[in-house]
Amino acid sequence: MRIDDILARKQTFSFEIFPPRGELPVEQAVGIAREMSADKPDWISVTFSAGGSGNSANTAAIASRIQEEAQSCALAHLTCLGSSRADVDGYIDQLHAGGVENVLALRGDRAPGREEIDFAHASDLVSHLKSTAPWLCVGAACYPEGHLEAQSLAADIEHLKAKQDAGADFLVTQLFFDNELFYRFREACVRARIKIPITVGIMPFTSTKQIQRMAFTCGATIPAAVIKRLAAAGDDPADQARAGVEYACEQLRDLAANGVDGLHIYSMNKPAVAHATRLALTECGYLGA
Repeated sequence: MRIDDILARKQTFSFEIFPPRGELPVEQAVGIAREMSADKPDWISVTFSAGGSGNSANTAAIASRIQEEAQSCALAHLTCLGSSRADVDGYIDQLHAGGVENVLALRGDRAPGREEIDFAHASDLVSHLKSTAPWLCVGAACYPEGHLEAQSLAADIEHLKAKQDAGADFLVTQLFFDNELFYRFREACVRARIKIPITVGIMPFTSTKQIQRMAFTCGATIPAAVIKRLAAAGDDPADQARAGVEYACEQLRDLAANGVDGLHIYSMNKPAVAHATRLALTECGYLGA
């Protein structure tokens, strides 16, 4: 099933997982996906060597098994920085062999030893995929507060338009904690004639340290409402996690009420967190029971 076909029919609901380290990482990831599939997501995405962890070799295998064993549509991430055309083509062959039709095309983070080879930008990767593998549904990333390397949000939206013009079928946002920033971004996309669906990415933070790390690595603004929740939670880890999930559910309800194309949960491999978001969206009527 292609994700663009799903988005053409309905507002979507999806989860993201990342391949864990250690022994039997494929089995662990597939087990997490099985638990999450009970909440009936429209798809489950699988990251590609997030943070340089070296787990990208498992992404295609996990995506294929999610479709076979968890009975959920899979979205396989693909980063191109440091990859040749041959590397990308080989990865796409693996996805095709595993019956996976959806890719999230990303440039990837800069890191020592990870230099440009054949692709300088995500739009270059999108163009290559659409010309060499027309059967693929290709998603791309967008940044409601602008990419960390962008000179301005306006410049970043120009780059986003390039991804659409290269053939991207849909977009998934970077995480954010202030919905008003997304609504302003969505209006800017309309003015820039970006017409493909924008699926909104929300991460239920589970600790003070986690949200601080995400704010630093992603450039996400932490609004006063979040700071107050964390102050009220104090040092208790369970209270911090509860505050984070409750805040994310409030974000999701508001986004659902404001007609977003889809909601994508950065679940951090926690089925209980994913399940809480499903319940919140069922209660507000975004999802059926």
